[in-house]
Amino acid sequence: MKVAILTDTNSGIFTPDENAGLFVLPMPIVIGDDTYYEGENLSEKELCRFMEQGEKVTTSQPPIGMLMDKLDSILAAGFEEVVYIPMSSSMSSSCQTASMVAKEYGGKVYVADNHRISVTQKDSVMDALRMAKKRAGGKKILRHLEEDAFNCTIYLSVSSLEQLKKGGRISPSAAAIATVLSIKPVLTFRGEKIEPYEKVRGSMYRAQLKMIDALHKDVDRRYPKVDPERIRIGVAGFGIDEGEQARWLELAANAFPLADVRYDPLPASVGAHTGAGAYGIGITVEGKV
Repeated sequence: MKVAILTDTNSGIFTPDENAGLFVLPMPIVIGDDTYYEGENLSEKELCRFMEQGEKVTTSQPPIGMLMDKLDSILAAGFEEVVYIPMSSSMSSSCQTASMVAKEYGGKVYVADNHRISVTQKDSVMDALRMAKKRAGGKKILRHLEEDAFNCTIYLSVSSLEQLKKGGRISPSAAAIATVLSIKPVLTFRGEKIEPYEKVRGSMYRAQLKMIDALHKDVDRRYPKVDPERIRIGVAGFGIDEGEQARWLELAANAFPLADVRYDPLPASVGAHTGAGAYGIGITVEGKV
């Protein structure tokens, strides 16, 4: 069975590897009256510049026609099945839309409601790709992805609340108070919804330490018997320079010396709401796939 894995750029994967069976659907970002596509004609730096200029930025799901064209081209390339891993259904309707589209393909397309985004979604894609290389069928890959969906956690903090205020996710008065008191909110996402975790006063470094501490508690409570080498830690950022990326990665790597730790950019669907200076960290466990 020749199975392709399709995901969207919410996974932090922007470059497909079609020879390996990995395909990527770019996410649309609406800036003013124009629509851009992440990883194609819109970079992280360009998106940050648009936001700095005060442009209205919103996110959207891939057009149905674009999704169908991608599925058609994958199947025409000789793949017998496609497993599509979009962002969490709790954050976008793209998963539900894709599930309806899949019905038109006579059992050749499987849509995984994987309840993940960013670094944890990327881990799901890599797991699915490994299973596909071992000739697992689409139904088996789908079952693994959905059974393992909530076996993860993400923590996120932002340097400024300005973009969250513009998007209506925090009131102007709350944003003003947080700015005056130098409060950095730490948020958490476990697959259903983004929730407040804690408020940290002071620098972003203190917020980073709080996120790492929270992740250590996750390891102790949720994965006490898991081999540390099976722990995967993904750190991410949006609108931060290479030096900050390296420092954030080093901080996490030192905190989890036996884990597989890497850095990935936060996707535009997250950065468009957080603004520049956002930091995230996520954990998954490598399974036997």
